[in-house]
Amino acid sequence: MSVQAREDRKSTDTGQWLRTYYALRALVSVVWVAAALTVGPMSPFVAGALLLIYPAWDALANVLDARRSGGLRHNPTQAFNTAVSGLTTVAVAVGLAASMNVVLGVFGVWAALSGLLQLATAVRRWKHAGAQWVMVISGAQSAAAGAMFLKEAGAAETPHVADIAPYAAFGAFYFFASALWLTVSHVRSRRRAAAEG
Repeated sequence: MSVQAREDRKSTDTGQWLRTYYALRALVSVVWVAAALTVGPMSPFVAGALLLIYPAWDALANVLDARRSGGLRHNPTQAFNTAVSGLTTVAVAVGLAASMNVVLGVFGVWAALSGLLQLATAVRRWKHAGAQWVMVISGAQSAAAGAMFLKEAGAAETPHVADIAPYAAFGAFYFFASALWLTVSHVRSRRRAAAEG
C-alpha cells in the first residue's frame, strides 16, 4: 500500500469515527440539557448528580476518542483534558458541600481549560480530519464561557444547574454541526468517487 493510500485510509477511518463520536457527544449533551432544565430545578439530588456527570462524561469521552486515535500517549491534549475533567468531577463533589457559587467557579475554570484543550486538539487534527474549524470555534467559546462563569460565581445570587444548560446546549450544537459537516462531506466524496469511477 502506497503512502498516499495509507493517508487516505487513515483520513477515512478518522472521519468515520469522528462522525459517530461527535453525534454521540451531541446526543448526550442534549439529554443533559433537557434533564438540567426539567428535573434539575426540582431536585437538588438530581441537580448535583448532573453536575458530577457532565465533567465525568467529558473525561470518558476524551479517553474513548484518544483510544481511537492512537492512545492517550499520542494525544497529549486529550490526555490532559481527561485529567482536567477527572479532577473537575472531584472538585465539583467537594464544591457541592460548600455552595453552588463554588461549583460554578469550578465549572468556570474547567470550561476555560477544556475549551483551550479542545481547540488545541482540533488544530492538531486539522490536516487529517474535517470539521475541525467548528471544534476550534467551540473551544474558543468554551473558554469565553469559563470566564463568564467565574465572574458569575462571585455574584450574590445563588446559581442553579439550569444556568449551565445554555453552555451545554452550545456544546451540543457544535458537536452536531461537526457530525453533520463530516456526514455531508463523506456523501459528497462518495458521489464524486462514483462519478469518476
